[in-house]
Amino acid sequence: RVQREEEQLDRAVAVTRADMIPHAPVTEKAIGRTLTIRELMQAAVEVSDNPAANILIREMGGIAVWRSWWPTFGDTTTVISRLEPDLNTALPNDPRDTCLPDQTIANIRELAFSDRLTPEHDQLISGWMIASPTGANRIKAGAPEGWTVAHKTGTGANGATNDIGMLTPLSGSPVLLAAYFTGAPEATDDQRDAVIAEATRRALKALGRD
Repeated sequence: RVQREEEQLDRAVAVTRADMIPHAPVTEKAIGRTLTIRELMQAAVEVSDNPAANILIREMGGIAVWRSWWPTFGDTTTVISRLEPDLNTALPNDPRDTCLPDQTIANIRELAFSDRLTPEHDQLISGWMIASPTGANRIKAGAPEGWTVAHKTGTGANGATNDIGMLTPLSGSPVLLAAYFTGAPEATDDQRDAVIAEATRRALKALGRD
């Protein structure tokens, strides 16, 4: 929308107490003030600020508009049903708010390697993903030393633990990875993170990139 000049990164948006839901590390501090679209995007991508994500969807026109964006990737399998925090229920056999790992990889590839994003906007988003402190024990922990990891984590109920992104070595082509783990609600956070890290190591080994 910014590239179509339908939105401006520096447009200020009011943040209210009514916007607040759990996990609001940035927006909670901005209640009664404004944040720019750029700041809301950074909060949602870099630290998984849930109110920021909801506000951005609202500002683009609502969940129906957000849902209609995905098929522009050729994505006909990702299901967008609810906003934060309801989308995190991760109930067994519930098709709502689900996606397929291979489609996630296709979506990342389209964003990273097509001309969909200008170089400026590509660097903006990838910079936030690289700087993200979330999920340090997931994909980042499984990546070889010296690799750059641009990633986005996700965490939900019933042990849902996810991490997706692009791993770039010191030399050679990057590796795209999508890791989704659920169905082990009895496991600790550390144990679930370790599954993602091990999946990363095994995937890289299978590709001969370890």
